[in-house]
Amino acid sequence: MGGDLADARLWASELDAVHERFVHRFPRSEPRESALAYMRGLIAPLQRKNGWTLAEEAGHAGPDRIHRMLNRIDWYAEEVLDDVCQYVVDNLGDRYAVLFGRTR
Repeated sequence: MGGDLADARLWASELDAVHERFVHRFPRSEPRESALAYMRGLIAPLQRKNGWTLAEEAGHAGPDRIHRMLNRIDWYAEEVLDDVCQYVVDNLGDRYAVLFGRTR
């Protein structure tokens, strides 16, 4: 059981590190917070993952903030993808691995 808590703390700190890579791509603080909550929900041990369950996991009353972040807020999705890919290369890379990213 102690290993589970240690693993959870490690995942949480790494999630914060990934978030720090692209947080500047969101012009406002609310979408930045929603992006982190969304990522936390995606790795949470939830039976189902949808707007409502991710919102509940984040402590929100409903899915509006998550939906707004995904559908209405201006943010730089392609640049976020580049930032996350760079995180993967920097932290999970292996010289024999292949990483497929978007093409420009």
